[in-house]
Amino acid sequence: MNVDEVPIAAIATAPGRGGIGIVRVSGSELEPVLLGVLGARRRAALRPREALLAHFLDAQGAALDQGLVLYFPGPHSYTGESVLELHAHGGGVVLRQLLARILELGAGLGLRIAQPGEFTRRAYLNNRLDLAQAEAVADLIDASSVQAARGALRSLQGEFSRTARHLAAELTELRALTEATLDFPEEEIDFLKAADAGKRLAAVAAQLEEVRRRARQGAVLREGVRVVLVGAPNVGKSSLLNALAGEEAAIVTEFAGTTRDRIERTIEIEGLAVSVIDTAGLRETQDPVEAIGIARTLEAAAQADCVLELRDDTAAGSADLEPHVRAHLAPGTAHCTVHNKIDLSGKAPGVRDGVCYVSARTGAGLEALRSQLLAAAGWEAGLAAEGVFLARARHLHALERAAGHLVAAQSRLALGNAQLELFAEELRLAANALGEITGSVSSDALLGEIFGRFCLGK
Repeated sequence: MNVDEVPIAAIATAPGRGGIGIVRVSGSELEPVLLGVLGARRRAALRPREALLAHFLDAQGAALDQGLVLYFPGPHSYTGESVLELHAHGGGVVLRQLLARILELGAGLGLRIAQPGEFTRRAYLNNRLDLAQAEAVADLIDASSVQAARGALRSLQGEFSRTARHLAAELTELRALTEATLDFPEEEIDFLKAADAGKRLAAVAAQLEEVRRRARQGAVLREGVRVVLVGAPNVGKSSLLNALAGEEAAIVTEFAGTTRDRIERTIEIEGLAVSVIDTAGLRETQDPVEAIGIARTLEAAAQADCVLELRDDTAAGSADLEPHVRAHLAPGTAHCTVHNKIDLSGKAPGVRDGVCYVSARTGAGLEALRSQLLAAAGWEAGLAAEGVFLARARHLHALERAAGHLVAAQSRLALGNAQLELFAEELRLAANALGEITGSVSSDALLGEIFGRFCLGK
């Protein structure tokens, strides 16, 4: 039997105590499991897609627990197979007992523990979801902000997939017209010219560029932004973290070197999750513990999306740490300079000449700083309201390749009928790249990588 055909089971709720815990089973034949765990009388009372209150029975017919049973006969289920869900009390012992009982009942069917993401993988293989929608399931679970959850839901409902399929269909139609021109060269009709192929291709390219724009924003929304605060001791890094987080997340004292290790808090700015990381002050030190903290500061800076370098605006000739910090940054990392303590220096808040002036104590200039952080992350304010696609790196890569093939196709078309075969090939490659988004073009290795990152039971 194919590995994707044997029944699978798993605890589908998170580990730990809870009011409800769910054990999920999926397979083409679940009757022995249904009969064994419910008994003949309650099995007869079970109706598809209707909740039934029942005792869950052990091998001797004694109750393991009492809860709700839901049964979805295939193909009208999440996975496209028959799916059984036992909604029990959410204790670890109870759920493990239920899972063990189900595995015992399904032993003759080859029933086994599901691998991470295997329920959703079966939904994809059985055409219940395409690949972009399947990934959106995980993204919805992992969403770190309201906007990210909404973006994931749009993708789960198929908006991203429909857009990619529409563009691929347009390219396929243009390719068909090209093939017709090539197959009937003796005809007086130029199919491409009659269909105004150049104008149509330009329209597809423009639509694709808008999709790329929305997908790039979706990638930022999905991943969030890591902002690392660096600077000399006592410039106010911990105070700024507290001001941005709205809580006393870090200890603040007048003594240099108070922060020895990094402290992280996640805030939300216009729906974007921003992880702000406070780090040890950068200076020469003989203290081995502080030296470890400084090394971790530079390590955090190397992993940051944006490094926010803080300086004391009251200190004349405040040390410029930028060259030292930049040496540790990954290519493309944004760098912002912020002058703190303007409540003491008397400077006005806001951004001037690329420098943001703030007071962590009074909150002056923090809105300008938030806007600067969004800009540094590449976030377009207000775009989230239009609806972004919660994209992954592979989606961006596929869209980039599709755009490259369209540029090449436009060049081929401009050269006339002598380049039509190459024009058709560029259209095919662009459509294939778009097909990778929905999974109409995919590989087993890609599927393993995608679904292997899912949680167990989903």
